[in-house]
Amino acid sequence: MTSSTSTPQPFPDDWRRALVLVAHPDDPEYGMAAAVAKWTTAGREVGYALACRGEAGIAGMAPGDAGPLREAEQRRAAALVGVHDLQFWDFPDSAIRDTPALRARIGATLVETAPQMVLCGYGGPEFGPGQPNQRDHIEFAAAVTAAYDALDHPPRWLFQQSPEPSHIEIVDDFTEVAVAALAAHEQYLTVLDPQTPVAQQARQVIDMVAPPHPDTGARVVGFTRVR
Repeated sequence: MTSSTSTPQPFPDDWRRALVLVAHPDDPEYGMAAAVAKWTTAGREVGYALACRGEAGIAGMAPGDAGPLREAEQRRAAALVGVHDLQFWDFPDSAIRDTPALRARIGATLVETAPQMVLCGYGGPEFGPGQPNQRDHIEFAAAVTAAYDALDHPPRWLFQQSPEPSHIEIVDDFTEVAVAALAAHEQYLTVLDPQTPVAQQARQVIDMVAPPHPDTGARVVGFTRVR
């Protein structure tokens, strides 16, 4: 992985098509939705591919009910930031592992969609002290990197969202739509935290993942270049 110890660079802008690869519904909204909205507004194409349908993600709800509901919420959230091309695979929610089958599916999707830019969620062990990452995220990010490396002609770039970025995208005009996109996961968030209104939960998350830059005050989303 490229070191992120130096001052972050501006995120590349000489690309037309990106693919966002994530483990679960809501993963794009918990991270990069503001950046995605900026890119699609500028006329770039962005697609999403999700390893599962989030069927294990709503406590007290049967997987057969939760999966379709979470898929529908993800489609609404994606549409708000200009993404209409979504794939939902059927790897098991909460048991996603870096297997040959997952690598093969990722590699085939990269060949089929032919993006210049590939992005995935953070794959490190923790987001910060006392903030562990989920195993699904860690395993999925590892599978993305392995599948990318196995291609004869990989896309030009591979980035992960990162709390210690090598690159940043300024998203000043796109945080409100990012809040709306995360709030589109209404049932999920309602069950996750019944005491906090959904819109408030969403705003708290976006304030965390798109914070003000310490020098300029601009709202930014951070990524680390992997390849």
